[in-house]
Amino acid sequence: MDAVLDDLEAESAVVREMVAGLDDAGVGAATPAPGWSIRDQLTHLAYFDEAATLAVVDPESFRRRAAGHLELGPGFPDRIAEDHATLGADAVRDWFAGARTALVRTFRGVEPKARLPWYGPEMSALSSVTARLMETWAHGQDVADALGVFREPTDRLRHVAHLGVQTFGFTFRNNGREVPTAPVRVELVAPSGATWTWGPDDATDRVTGSALGFCLVATQRRHVDDTDVAVTGPVAAEWVAIAQTFANTPGPGRAPGAVAAAFPAPTRTLTGGPA
Repeated sequence: MDAVLDDLEAESAVVREMVAGLDDAGVGAATPAPGWSIRDQLTHLAYFDEAATLAVVDPESFRRRAAGHLELGPGFPDRIAEDHATLGADAVRDWFAGARTALVRTFRGVEPKARLPWYGPEMSALSSVTARLMETWAHGQDVADALGVFREPTDRLRHVAHLGVQTFGFTFRNNGREVPTAPVRVELVAPSGATWTWGPDDATDRVTGSALGFCLVATQRRHVDDTDVAVTGPVAAEWVAIAQTFANTPGPGRAPGAVAAAFPAPTRTLTGGPA
């Protein structure tokens, strides 16, 4: 738990660095997520950090609040963004920083296997923290794209990639499809140069490439054609086309070339800190 929380804090620091100098107009800049500004990306992270903390300290209150949200339908994250659309840059930064600090402090003392309520099935405390890291990296990618920033990848991507593989069955069920029985081999090159693998090494269906490319696809931040990810076999191809690490209804993903066409190429590189 402490190791994942340390990685979450490091990923949070990258996001804070990206938005540190933005004024009120800056946080209102559009991101590749349709209709979402940088402000919306940050308030989304802050809001659901507070929700995850509430799930630990007062599960019943979380369940009541979550039930109200779910009644609004799958678009309730958009409603949350709209509710905070007038926040200024300083208020947004303070909320994100405060909510993240409280979450990390709370989860430091939680048993990793403890079951916690969420929007859908319960999950372990460790899975909850991993999901917060994935969300931070994914929404951070939208912020980076909006600002023309390239975040130097680190081996913290292992958490995102693992979640991408672990959500294989969820992705098919979420799209109303039968979960394939054929295994898929995933082989990724980590930022450090190591090789990360999942699945049997003799599987016919395969997904290979960089960890960065796979994570961009699995979080629906890039179309597979815009990455170095290679796919072999019908099951692997179907999965990669709909892969989704986040809860909620199936996301539309990004069309080929969509981000490059609408946003400038990165002009600034941020180091990711320790791997």
